[in-house]
Amino acid sequence: MGQGTPGGMNRQGFPGDRKPDGSDKKDKKFEPAAAPARVGRKQRKQKGSEAAARLPTVTPLTKCKLRLLKLERIKDYLLMEEEFVANQERLKPQEEKAEEDRSKVDDLRGSPMSVGNLEELIDENHAIVSSSVGPEYYVGILSFVDKDQLEPGCAILMHNKVLSVVGLLQDEVDPMVSVMKVEKAPLESYADIGGLDSQIQEIKEAVELPLTHPELYEDIGIKPPKGVILYGEPGTGKTLLAKAVANSTSATFLRVVGSELIQKYLGDGPKLVRELFRVADDLSPSIVFIDEIDAVGTKRYDAHSGGEREIQRTMLELLNQLDGFDSRGDVKVILATNRIESLDPALLRPGRIDRKIEFPLPDIKTRRRIFQIHTSRMTLADDVNLEEFVMTKDEFSGADIKAICTEAGLLALRERRMKVTHADFKKAKEKVMFKKKEGVPEGLYM
Repeated sequence: MGQGTPGGMNRQGFPGDRKPDGSDKKDKKFEPAAAPARVGRKQRKQKGSEAAARLPTVTPLTKCKLRLLKLERIKDYLLMEEEFVANQERLKPQEEKAEEDRSKVDDLRGSPMSVGNLEELIDENHAIVSSSVGPEYYVGILSFVDKDQLEPGCAILMHNKVLSVVGLLQDEVDPMVSVMKVEKAPLESYADIGGLDSQIQEIKEAVELPLTHPELYEDIGIKPPKGVILYGEPGTGKTLLAKAVANSTSATFLRVVGSELIQKYLGDGPKLVRELFRVADDLSPSIVFIDEIDAVGTKRYDAHSGGEREIQRTMLELLNQLDGFDSRGDVKVILATNRIESLDPALLRPGRIDRKIEFPLPDIKTRRRIFQIHTSRMTLADDVNLEEFVMTKDEFSGADIKAICTEAGLLALRERRMKVTHADFKKAKEKVMFKKKEGVPEGLYM
């Protein structure tokens, strides 16, 4: 059995042998992979007339709508800009014509111009004017001046050479009077004044009470005082009391120094006095405070110079305003001076100045109160004894006491100390008294 022909073996498992079913099929040929559609770099999109003529597919998305709105806004802006440019081109000739007319008017007016007063209107085109530096002139009125607003006494602008009326000053209030008005009330009050209780009572009765309760004077059948004068030694609190009045009252407060009423040209001083009281009457109730009245209110005498005569004319106008034909109404006058003996008797007579309030040097009680006021905010050492300075025989005014407290604080500050000692007050007193007596023989201070 085992020696049979090799052909009898099963050759089914060898490769290459035909299948036993005898069906010979041809093997499939090898087919390579398909070639790629393109070889090399990526082809770019076609450009040209065909690509330009091809319209993109647009779908109604939100992004497209927003872009449409944006383009519409740009279009509206461009239309507005175009209209604006067209209007500018249309209005430019008119503006150039107006500018040319203004330049012609300026040439007619001339530069510079002088300020004068209109005395009298002759007709529509002529008037009589005057200036502060010359006589009156008969001049013409230019056509562009508003003649309806011209009236005798108003301030006008005149040509520098021919003095023709070329303009009208609308604001008739003198700038100096506008500066005299106290816009911001002072910080000092009656509590900052040491002593002077009787003086405070008198000025309240003469100035504040007639403005706040005028019916009290009507019931009792008297006219309230027109004004008061504060007089006394320098530094006794006259100006301080006037500041307290300005702080406590709601009336308009006009402050002027007597030397401000003395002007350079003739007639300007009386005019300023008239303007001051006219503004006070317009802003009534008001208080007019004239400090250092002895600058213009001295006794009249035979003057030999024009300046002295002008000062006397200013005082005469002040007398007229205090007690003239025109009633002062709710305008109260406060005068202050430390040389009342040099004032003219006509200024001090009853009817003009009804109250004369004297400010003496402080007594012991008043000194103690003034020291308390000025040292209330100071940091004092334990050894400070203010009674030594209160009981001294030296004549101190309120201003001297304030100077002593300030000088003592400066001495402590110089040595970088936060407390003021008794030695500082002693040095400060010696320094203040030395400056007060400097140049004066000791015999006068026995």
